[in-house]
Amino acid sequence: MSTDKRADFSGVTASVDSTAQQVPKSDFSGVTSSVDSTADVVDGGGTYTVVAGDSLSKIAKAHLGDANAWNRIFEANRDQLSDPDKIQPGQVLKLPSK
Repeated sequence: MSTDKRADFSGVTASVDSTAQQVPKSDFSGVTSSVDSTADVVDGGGTYTVVAGDSLSKIAKAHLGDANAWNRIFEANRDQLSDPDKIQPGQVLKLPSK
């Protein structure tokens, strides 16, 4: 007497017939885009080029007068920063106004 109660699908076969039409590749050569933002980020604050040893809080302290304002710099640069701890020497960051 077998104690294996699993179903036996060893004889099952399948096939698929598709009636879907192939979609031709689209031509996106004429597509343009633009971005409008209502975020309060940069309005005349200038830019800063990151050097070795910099952090957003260090830049915020030097240019905005408050190390805790690092998040304003991060938000102003979301287009190029995904992590506030990963800035690189040579990056040009937008600075929000004071």
